[in-house]
Amino acid sequence: MASLLYLHTTLPNKMTVKPLAVLNKAHKMRVPFELKQGQTRVSHQLPSGLNIEVVEQKSVTSKDPDKKNEKRPPLVFVHGSYHAAWCWAEHWLPFFADSGFDCYAVSLLGQGESDAPPGTVAGSLQTHAGDVADFVQKNLSLPPVLLGHSFGGLIIQYYIARIRNEKMLEMETSYPELGGAVLVCSVPPSGNSGLVWRYLFTKPIAAFKVTRSLAAKAFQTDLSLCKETFFSSSMEDHLVLRYQELMKESSRMPLFDLRKLNASLPVPSVPKSSIKVLVLGAKDDFIVDAQGLSETGSFYGVSPVCVEGVAHDMMLDCSWEKGASVILSWLDGLRR
Repeated sequence: MASLLYLHTTLPNKMTVKPLAVLNKAHKMRVPFELKQGQTRVSHQLPSGLNIEVVEQKSVTSKDPDKKNEKRPPLVFVHGSYHAAWCWAEHWLPFFADSGFDCYAVSLLGQGESDAPPGTVAGSLQTHAGDVADFVQKNLSLPPVLLGHSFGGLIIQYYIARIRNEKMLEMETSYPELGGAVLVCSVPPSGNSGLVWRYLFTKPIAAFKVTRSLAAKAFQTDLSLCKETFFSSSMEDHLVLRYQELMKESSRMPLFDLRKLNASLPVPSVPKSSIKVLVLGAKDDFIVDAQGLSETGSFYGVSPVCVEGVAHDMMLDCSWEKGASVILSWLDGLRR
């Protein structure tokens, strides 16, 4: 579980939208993910000069006359450890594009097909959130809904806190406004320390398995452990094997320095935030327990939704459409 667990740049206040460059370089991942119909792999250049991978899929024009001219918020997806943009491109990007949303899945620095920064880790909570903010600032004309999985959810939590704090201090904002946020099986605001201690005292065998799987990266070589960690027991082995191979190649360097990350937590509170937040968990999550899900819900003053029959990798699991449908219903409610 521990392994689940660069420089901040002030962004211009003026919104500029520019086309993204299509990636045509040799793959960084030795097991490349083949894009689906309607998807494009592009690059976004950060102020540092480094490029991050973005898999985009534009919306399909609605056949419903009441929704045909409706402006729906773009969706920006942020992955967690051992994953990259491909994890969203498999099922959820086609699903939400078919539902009328422009979709963008980013690969954080050092992950997927994105460039790797100098040093031994990909970045910090602050720099990863800043990179997402830079992408939003320079490429989107409408406030997006951010969707983050696992540690990607923690990055979004920092993004939300940054917006709130800048407003309270009446600072010039460097983080664009959001249309909402969805935290999917997210690490709670206090980090994963509470999860670790609860597992040690209440589920010592599970604690050993999670530590072996993630901290020791045994999920990369043990198929059954990979399934138990990320997927439902009914997931077919050939799919687990395919995703296991992609996960092996997704993280060329750790997402965070865990000691520095834990020292920076919990994320700042966001009293009376106007940003709508959906906290979504999985009943069969082997990593984030019910108490962790409840902590995140309480932090944002919302009742979390726990989806039955899915595991931690909700967007890849065999019943991936269950979580996607809950999110779609919530997105539809934002317009009311």
